[in-house]
Amino acid sequence: MIIEVKDKDLLVARIIRQQDWEPGLKFYSDPTDFLQAATWNYERGKHLKAHGHNICERTSNRTHEVLFVKRGKVKATFFGEDDALLKEIELTAGDIAVIQNGGHSYDVLEDGTQVLEIKNGPYPGIEKDKKVIEQ
Repeated sequence: MIIEVKDKDLLVARIIRQQDWEPGLKFYSDPTDFLQAATWNYERGKHLKAHGHNICERTSNRTHEVLFVKRGKVKATFFGEDDALLKEIELTAGDIAVIQNGGHSYDVLEDGTQVLEIKNGPYPGIEKDKKVIEQ
């Protein structure tokens, strides 16, 4: 199951619930998104050809995040571009959140919660990267 959080027509986040992933390669982002997120589901013996990635200039004007909840539970709260509250969603083990726009906060709900977070970089420092949303 996929849950999309939107601020009008702007995609703020896409939640990929713990599920049996579709066979093959499945992207949960558009080719124009700053951060590309996909799942793999292949059978034993599948070979992915050796490859590297060319140096190619890209312009990214915003930090995007992917969270993978390995263990435990997290409440993710999403905000629109105007900092208005949009939605709260509990993420549990196996869930993935792809966060692209707006704002967000997280509350850890269980002891021992483990989350893998991946962001695009390079990181420009907290002063340039983050805007505090007063709740």
